[in-house]
Amino acid sequence: MKADRGLTIARMVELGGVSRASFYRHDEDAAPQPDRDMDLRDAIQRIALEWPSYGRPRITAALRRQGWVVNPKRVYRLLREDNLLCVRKRKFLVTTDSNHKRRVYPNLAGQMALSGIDQLWVADITYIRLETEFVYLAVVIDAFSRRVIGWALDRSVEDTLTLAALRMALESRRPPAGWVHHSDRGSQYASGDYTDLLKAHGCEISMSHKASPWENAGCESWMKTLKYEEVYRQEYRDLAEARASLARFIDQVYNQQRLHSALGYRPPVEFEQALLVSGGVEARA
Repeated sequence: MKADRGLTIARMVELGGVSRASFYRHDEDAAPQPDRDMDLRDAIQRIALEWPSYGRPRITAALRRQGWVVNPKRVYRLLREDNLLCVRKRKFLVTTDSNHKRRVYPNLAGQMALSGIDQLWVADITYIRLETEFVYLAVVIDAFSRRVIGWALDRSVEDTLTLAALRMALESRRPPAGWVHHSDRGSQYASGDYTDLLKAHGCEISMSHKASPWENAGCESWMKTLKYEEVYRQEYRDLAEARASLARFIDQVYNQQRLHSALGYRPPVEFEQALLVSGGVEARA
């Protein structure tokens, strides 16, 4: 392609809304121009495809963990040029039924300053669409390390679901007396079986105010991550397939690989291991 009629390549690039690198990559008549960023582009694309909700900070951190010496501005430029900028978030349906006569508890979580794991657990429920039905996922997350420590998937949204997730968490951890469990005030979390199990393990129960999902922001954020990095990328045929895929994502991908800015761009398992080495006093930022 020649720059005729007085148009410079810079002007044609501006009018066409493309980068100069893109112009040369699609200019069959021009001499091949080496792309100094080819290897970096490849690394960025691999990360962006594996973690579609990663933005510039997490992709930059992931590149540095791979040994790249790169600044966020350069990463942002390449993301923009290759149309790999983070996708927008969507709103989600509500699965909470707080219209019940069971006891509700005050919000203790909002007053806590966390310094270690097993001080505050947060719990929530979301729906997942299969080929012909909806199923429900309950999770329990350690608020300090962001690690999913208990989960359950089933067709029922009754307290049997949340109890299964809580029992998994209690089997894997031994929280000290006085630890706090926070959830919304849904009937599943206010049920006698659920609250009795918490109290039997020395727990202080905490619940969000009515219609205040932001008071359980840790779980809300995790649910969005789950949807964008796992659920929306799959087409589960049945409950068994969904359960197997979610187990892989939670245990192998999210807990062990996904980077968190609040954890110094480390995965939850790696962060908890660092806490053990440092005696439980390592900062998260």
